Amino acid sequence: MNKTFNRSKCYRIVSIVIITILAIGFAFPLYWIVTGSFKTASAINATTPQWWPEEFVLDNYQKLFSRQTAPLWELHIPFTNISFAGPVVPAAIRWLVNTVFMAVVSMLLTCATAAMAGYALAKKRFIGRTLVFTLIVCAMALPKQVILIPLLREMSALNLYNTLWAAILPIVGWPFGVFLIKQFAEGIPGEMMEAARIDGASEWKTFSEIALPMLKPGIGALAIFTFINSWNDYFMQLIMLTSTSNLTISLGIAKLQAENATDFGLIMAGAALAAIPIIIVFLIFQKYFTKGITMGAVKG
Repeated sequence: MNKTFNRSKCYRIVSIVIITILAIGFAFPLYWIVTGSFKTASAINATTPQWWPEEFVLDNYQKLFSRQTAPLWELHIPFTNISFAGPVVPAAIRWLVNTVFMAVVSMLLTCATAAMAGYALAKKRFIGRTLVFTLIVCAMALPKQVILIPLLREMSALNLYNTLWAAILPIVGWPFGVFLIKQFAEGIPGEMMEAARIDGASEWKTFSEIALPMLKPGIGALAIFTFINSWNDYFMQLIMLTSTSNLTISLGIAKLQAENATDFGLIMAGAALAAIPIIIVFLIFQKYFTKGITMGAVKG
């Protein structure tokens, strides 16, 4: 009994040590970026690294917020040439607003469409259901570079090129999202659906009041995946966005870097600024994300 207890305790201690080391390893780049954004250029480029800034400076953030200006917001009505602009602010703030808007809207639309499509594929029986799901799975392996030219021409024809909607709409129909929610919807007992229909519930009420609450863990995980995917989709943003006021934070920092000599302090300041929304979103959806991954693992 004591041997088993001691062995279990030893395994637990070793596991905690390994997890702690891995956590420190994953968190260290973020720590280095945040602390580096407050260092001087000489400290950043020093041969011997400074693990903690000897002198805290705000020069990097001052450069980030003083290089260019742009309207705080610019409302563009899709499929038209009508737009409304807000007050002028530092371009970095506009870039951050653009990125947050793009990621949040992409997240909401993707979760909504994936939830409905995944539920329908899992719980509805219709002609071509298997074919549709097969095409979705095949689309997951299709590189976006293959459809780039048709997508670019489509956005231009719809008068959406060089607007945030050109970077948002291609993400909305994310095949992985439909696949993920379908796998979760498979676990919803069919008896609950039948009971709701017998009680006279409409199709929408059955979905919104019975199926949707049970899909929350999967939707929470998908929300994080979609937000990060949209936030980090540098390639699509680079192709679809050109004007300074429509750039995202990653494109804006790259543009500033191209206009000046290599400035690691400026890059670190921009990266630290860009990391804040992702951390906030993860903390909000962490409960659903962890539960969703656990449910998926148990379901097998």
